[in-house]
Amino acid sequence: MKPEESATTGADLLVKALIDEEVEVVFGYPGGAVLPIYDSLFKQNRLRHILVRHEQAAVHAAEGYARSTGKVGVVLVTSGPGATNAVTGLTDALMDSIPIVCLTGQVPTHMIGNDAFQEADTTGITRPCTKHNYLVKAVGDLARTVHEGFYVARSGRPGPVVIDLPKDVLMNKHDYVAPKMPVQHKSYRPQVKPELKKVEQAIEMIANAKRPIIYAGGGVINAGPRASKLLTQFTRLTGIPITNTLMGLGSFPASDKQFLGMLGMHGTYEANLAMYHCDVMINIGARFDDRITGKLAEFSPKSKKIHVDIDPSSINKSVRVDLPIIGDAGQVLDDMLRIWKAKQPKLDQKALKAWWAEIEKWRARDCLAYKQGKETIKPQFALERLYHHIKDKDHYITTEVGQHQMWAAQFLKFEQPNRWMTSGGLGTMGYGFPAAMGVQIAHPDALVIDVAGEASILMNIQELSTVAQYHLPVKIFVLNNHYMGMVRQWQELLHGGRYSESYSDSLPDFVKLAEAFGAVGLRTGDPSELDGVIKEMIKIKKPVIVDVLVDEKENCFPMIPSGAAHYDMLLGPEDKAAKPISEEGMVLV
Repeated sequence: MKPEESATTGADLLVKALIDEEVEVVFGYPGGAVLPIYDSLFKQNRLRHILVRHEQAAVHAAEGYARSTGKVGVVLVTSGPGATNAVTGLTDALMDSIPIVCLTGQVPTHMIGNDAFQEADTTGITRPCTKHNYLVKAVGDLARTVHEGFYVARSGRPGPVVIDLPKDVLMNKHDYVAPKMPVQHKSYRPQVKPELKKVEQAIEMIANAKRPIIYAGGGVINAGPRASKLLTQFTRLTGIPITNTLMGLGSFPASDKQFLGMLGMHGTYEANLAMYHCDVMINIGARFDDRITGKLAEFSPKSKKIHVDIDPSSINKSVRVDLPIIGDAGQVLDDMLRIWKAKQPKLDQKALKAWWAEIEKWRARDCLAYKQGKETIKPQFALERLYHHIKDKDHYITTEVGQHQMWAAQFLKFEQPNRWMTSGGLGTMGYGFPAAMGVQIAHPDALVIDVAGEASILMNIQELSTVAQYHLPVKIFVLNNHYMGMVRQWQELLHGGRYSESYSDSLPDFVKLAEAFGAVGLRTGDPSELDGVIKEMIKIKKPVIVDVLVDEKENCFPMIPSGAAHYDMLLGPEDKAAKPISEEGMVLV
């Protein structure tokens, strides 16, 4: 047999490589440049393809799949507008460290640069919004590039990888040989194991602390479920208070008495003030982003800072730290726990008790309190009742972006990692619904709920057609206040109440819209009906939109105004002044 007779097309070779990477699902949308791949998909039964209605939704769906499983999400889009439509999702995945491999079609190699039909400089466009990207110019390079792309996406700090595939590369023939061992990038070898000496230094710093706090982010969740278990063990063993970033929710059980709630712009009073007044901060898997730090000059000014991160570029990027530890969060926590048990250091229990007493005073402010009347549903109440009905069920939550997102982070409690999917770094409206589709594909028997706003849900509402086609019983829980709520809140508090273009003047009837796509629509604005509507939503084994009419003027508190310090929190509508500070530098309750 001649070599060319045993060879396979680039498209078939690509599909075989995906199967060898143990890919189960591809989210995509066909077009001319990728038809060879779709032809190859048609001829096999190992890979499942989910046809979305927009390429942005394909990437968000892959993000939801990846975040809820810990696997690499895979996207397939065509050249030109197919690739450019994916850019928002790729940027979202980069900001939130989500492992994605996005396969993009491209015009034939000899036509690149000629402004051919549906040509775009995909590698140029996606360079700033991917962890790495490739343009495959020869079919002989295709298999290794695919395997290398998966390695890059999942290793170190995870992120999105684009592999741009000219049509002639997909149609040319070449032999495929499955790799005998995992393919690695020749130069990208992230440091996973930490320096033991630095871990020992960290233990010593923690042991000598009077007011310590653990600050855990999404890096703990990216390190796998074991990392969250180790974090929980270490925190309970030491008795130290702990707070989470938005992306870190679920890495430590929310019901635990040591948990102070979420940190940052809409974090709790006790978490933010504990961060301000701590003397040793242990940052594990977070990047000191601006929504956490607020005013940098006033961010935790008296603390010695330990920063654990797998990405060296995150160290000292915005906040100078005293002890950087490069390594995988799980590996570092494993070493920290082992060394702590071996050395059995004695924390100053008197100081720790006093620290907890101060924290309990701040916690007593009950910063998430609200007043629920008999006439109008408060959004906080809607989420409290939702949590009451789902907390004992196998459930996953995604969100869109805005006030509802922050309320969900405050009022829905996460006991495990990988159950909370939201757009943190980029803040992408339209993320939640397609992400919920990806979660539901990964967990077909689970209850998957997208907490949405009426403005955000319209960003990718066309995906109702996707959930109808694949019979995905995703629930969309809309907190409908007729405004782009967070925009309206900032306009009220920071722009003199000039509500420029933030009111939704023309909304669809969400019940009829759901029915038009074969889903079920439910609506209520009555607090006494809310429990019944939530129970009905859960009971229905089809896609459901619940249109919850909530108080239009409710604001999300606490709130640290952009660029303000942690002690300068607004706790309610009448609270517009900085908190008084005592001579000792403590915020007065």
